[in-house]
Amino acid sequence: MTHPFDLTGRVAAITGANTGIGQGIALALAGAGADVALIGRTPATETAEQVTALGRHAAIISADLSSIEPVGRVVDETVEKLGGLHILVNNAGIIRRADSIDFTEADWDAVIDTNLKSVFFLCQAAARHMIPNGGGSIINIASMLTFQGGIRVPSYTASKSGIGGLTKLLACEWASKGITVNAIAPGYIATNNTAALQADETRNRQILERIPAGRWGDPSDLGGGAVFLASPAARYIQGHILAVDGGWLAR
Repeated sequence: MTHPFDLTGRVAAITGANTGIGQGIALALAGAGADVALIGRTPATETAEQVTALGRHAAIISADLSSIEPVGRVVDETVEKLGGLHILVNNAGIIRRADSIDFTEADWDAVIDTNLKSVFFLCQAAARHMIPNGGGSIINIASMLTFQGGIRVPSYTASKSGIGGLTKLLACEWASKGITVNAIAPGYIATNNTAALQADETRNRQILERIPAGRWGDPSDLGGGAVFLASPAARYIQGHILAVDGGWLAR
């Protein structure tokens, strides 16, 4: 009997897989048996090498997801290079910080276009392939700000709140078509994007005091949740937002 978490024979596409959370998820999916397409503006060469070392195939696909122009090509190239598309992980995202009273339209549009608009249309493009081919799994990367307001990141909070709603809507529409649609909401994860917070002694202490686990998360901490949601073990889970946060939301 096949193990319920086995992804052998599956192809996963991960956006923003060059470093950090995307890299951690890509390696976890590869470790479970999936071949992976690594999508982003920066070639994910290091991630591809680590995937290959695990005995899986990796394809690097160049795409700037600040617009929806490349979404159809991303799916087509994944299928062409790896033979299919069964799992999509929408991880790529950007953030802009400023007081809401001063926030610009340009910063609003840049974040919403990348974090929400491109995510929807990539989900759509993937589903158009998955539905006639027996279904698949879509995992969107949400945030603690899917649940909370935060400060000085209005477009980011709006985009991640939108990801939560979009995940549920797509689950409602596509569950009957064989596609599971869920999300992972990372807590404070030690990546390049959070390096400034980690280096700020006061802010770092405040963050750690709020996390029951007592430490920052590692990108690999997200891998188990991603493998689960991508696997047959999660076939009856729909529209769920899985917080991987060391207990942040529980406090």
